[in-house]
Amino acid sequence: MSLDLKILKERLCSLMCAEIILREQAEGLLMIETPFFFSDGDPYQIYLKEMPGGLIKLTDMGHTLMHLSYDNDVSKFREGTRGKLFQQILSEHDVLEKNGEFYIQDEIKNLSSNIFRLGQTLTKINDLTFLNRARAESTFYEDLNEQLFRIIGEDKITRDYHYPEMDNSQDYPIDFYIEGKYAPLYLFGIPNRDKARLTTIILERLLRVNPDFDSLLIFSDQSIIPKQDLARLSNAGGEMIASLDAEDDFSRKLLRKVS
Repeated sequence: MSLDLKILKERLCSLMCAEIILREQAEGLLMIETPFFFSDGDPYQIYLKEMPGGLIKLTDMGHTLMHLSYDNDVSKFREGTRGKLFQQILSEHDVLEKNGEFYIQDEIKNLSSNIFRLGQTLTKINDLTFLNRARAESTFYEDLNEQLFRIIGEDKITRDYHYPEMDNSQDYPIDFYIEGKYAPLYLFGIPNRDKARLTTIILERLLRVNPDFDSLLIFSDQSIIPKQDLARLSNAGGEMIASLDAEDDFSRKLLRKVS
């Protein structure tokens, strides 16, 4: 290797040290400015507190979740798939959390590595905001359940319904059965192309057995479904909702059909 490792190390240390700035906030409290930023350009808030017994505490003082709460329901970070990822992130980086505050308590000699460890943790927590309906199929059904229960109530909904008069009905599950005003309502959630194709098959089989039903199809993101698949699905199915973000349209179309 032709690189001078000593010179390279000196330059890296110089650059990294220039990115870390300490500012005194109050007695026993320092603010640490780092090269970590939220997607909107605001910097992470990381503070250093002196603790008894020679330990120091690196903490965001609850700022991260407060910042993310402006545009997100951060309570969902503790539920379902997001909740599992949330706990996994904290466990992997050995970061503690209490009442929304993320922190590390350790000896001063580990300060530099802990700054980057906490920064990496906050970055991954921030990334949970990208686990939205359009990007994460694993949370789509959780969000769909939540909206359904909010609009019409859990007691009116049957999950994973199988039409009893259809051969091999266990192979053709209906996501949600709801008693309709004029006919049974079969509601399907469609997070991807494969589910769009399966829903087309299920609807076509249902139409052969008994066409007396309504259907409502709600997509994670309708724009990602290929045109041919969408055309076949629209021929077999009923009304469509382009995404869960269209909650007003979803509520209006659903309530129009439900008894």
